[in-house]
Amino acid sequence: MTIWEKRTKPSQHAYAVVTGAGSGIGRSFALELARRGGTVVCADINYSAAEQTVALIRTKYQTAAFAVQCDVGCAEQVQTLAEQAEQLMGHPTTLLINNAGVGLGGKFDELSLEDWQWCMQVNLWGVIHGCHYFVPKFKQQGFGAIINVASAAGFTAAPEMTAYNVTKSSVLSLSETLSAELRNAHIRINVLCPTLVPTNIMKNGRLPQHYSGLADHLLMNHAFINSEQVAMQTLDRLDANKLYTIPQPDAKLFWWMKRAAPSLYVKLLGMGYPFFQKYVK
Repeated sequence: MTIWEKRTKPSQHAYAVVTGAGSGIGRSFALELARRGGTVVCADINYSAAEQTVALIRTKYQTAAFAVQCDVGCAEQVQTLAEQAEQLMGHPTTLLINNAGVGLGGKFDELSLEDWQWCMQVNLWGVIHGCHYFVPKFKQQGFGAIINVASAAGFTAAPEMTAYNVTKSSVLSLSETLSAELRNAHIRINVLCPTLVPTNIMKNGRLPQHYSGLADHLLMNHAFINSEQVAMQTLDRLDANKLYTIPQPDAKLFWWMKRAAPSLYVKLLGMGYPFFQKYVK
């Protein structure tokens, strides 16, 4: 593809880095990028999980893919990832997907500061680190694209998810700001804000038992969009130069309710909280 084609359809034949690529949405992004002819560096804190994604890519699509161990909460490791990715692919990175994340739930006064720091380090600083080390490279080459995986939690303000909500709303704000700031540098931004998607974030997160149990119940008994569909839709919207990807109907409903009547939305949320507490116990 020409440089112009890579600018207009960045998901096609990309040289991509995907964090949290060992499972869930991250793995689906990596596989879909490979299907679209891309070369993919699959980064994950769990190296064996990243290797499994690479094996799937090579088996299904016979295209180049590489596994890298990376803790996105560590700036030095993300810096190394940015440098190593270019060496492994033999080409500058053209697309970064900041997907790695963790789940954290619980009442505000029951969360420890260590819990807050853990959640912030991965969900927010992980995205900041990725943008910090890749944006200068994209500026230097004259184009690039970033997908930041936030969550509908970034605007729904669900009770008992304070720290998680704060990190995801920050990722949403960061993405909006970067979109405005980097537009003239031909760096495209998309921010993904899903509700529940079957991933390992519930299993590997720090969630009260009643909260994770509710999530499992919803995922088992309702026809939610799967991670493959989320990845496809997000990449298509990136190619269409859309800033937001809000894939599910419930996420769209909350999005518009919050914007149409923000004060009323928060008031209704507070009024409904006691019923929520009874339901999950």
